[in-house]
Amino acid sequence: MPELCLTLLCPPAIEEKLFDLLLMLPNTTVFTSTPMAAHGLVAWNLSQAEQVMGRAHATEIKAIFAATDKAALLDAIRQQFAGAGLRYWVTTVIEAGEIA
Repeated sequence: MPELCLTLLCPPAIEEKLFDLLLMLPNTTVFTSTPMAAHGLVAWNLSQAEQVMGRAHATEIKAIFAATDKAALLDAIRQQFAGAGLRYWVTTVIEAGEIA
């Protein structure tokens, strides 16, 4: 079964709620998070300091899931986080596994 990787750019203020959702969903097998700076976001979502710096503080979350679960996963995120400023993209996972 093919797997996909969902990458989310998340405002730090909602990251814990997003982590909780991903932990509760049976569709996500593994996810990671990293604090980062996001560039090119809409200026009205940025604080004055972020506008001056030209970047926003964000958390990047990457979740691996089965391709057949894409619609359900995105629907769950949309229902809980509509209007929260999340950005996302989905990529194909060519290979994944565990080095034992």
